[in-house]
Amino acid sequence: MIKYLLGVDGGGTGTRVLLATRSGAILAQASAGPSALGQGVAAAWEQILAAVRQAFAVAGLTVPADWSACALGAGLSGVHHQPWCDAFVATNPGFARIAVENDAYIALLAAHGGQPGAMVAAGTGSVGEALYADGTRHQVSGWGFPVGDEGSGAWLGLRAMAHAQEAMDRRLPGGPLATRIHQQCGSTRDTLQQWCAGAGQSEYAQLAPTVFDCAASDPVAEALLAEAAAALERMATALDRRGTLPLAICGSVGRQLLPRLASATRARAIASPQDAVHGALTLIHQSLEQSP
Repeated sequence: MIKYLLGVDGGGTGTRVLLATRSGAILAQASAGPSALGQGVAAAWEQILAAVRQAFAVAGLTVPADWSACALGAGLSGVHHQPWCDAFVATNPGFARIAVENDAYIALLAAHGGQPGAMVAAGTGSVGEALYADGTRHQVSGWGFPVGDEGSGAWLGLRAMAHAQEAMDRRLPGGPLATRIHQQCGSTRDTLQQWCAGAGQSEYAQLAPTVFDCAASDPVAEALLAEAAAALERMATALDRRGTLPLAICGSVGRQLLPRLASATRARAIASPQDAVHGALTLIHQSLEQSP
């Protein structure tokens, strides 16, 4: 018998878990490292289970010897790649039920409570999704780092690094942004190359706060943020060209970019009442209701 529900929000920076009773009362929350499927299915399960165990400990409950009394709903970055999704489901460590969706959909569920609406999220990566009145869905962006995920933290960090490299070469004048990147990542050609050789999506995303910090003093940083905001605008337009759906702007980068969006976009933007991880709980609730 299923006694506990688990909601998982897994991305390229970290994993968040909510532990709830079967009726939906939240008992605890916990976190662990990245669980984006692009970083490996085994690694994703390792981080998810670490967060789940921590949640049981926080709730003062004994960690189950197996997971047969638990049902898990997960919104994971990388689920759109079917081989990764299939491998994740196939290696279920014993949960009585799992429901897996992309991370955009659980953010959409959290933002609009399962009702029609649009959502644009920008954090480590970026993605947008809409649910229409006829029940159909449409997703934009979310193609993955480094080619896609426009306007995201990793996207900003990658471009900040490119600018820092040009400044180090004296191809472009330096400034506060380049100086800060050199301080964080390497002040010589060799050390900067070494940092880049070992950096992935998460490491580049960690440079995004520096872009925001330098915006007031460096026109290059300001231009990068304007370009990121324009990318989110294009996502919102692609999801709802008539601008009639309520729009949630989610994610740490998305929320910081909100004041830079067009006034018409800001006017229909709503504050998401819950974090995406709550949408993962809604996902497993729906799965159980549809097939108890």
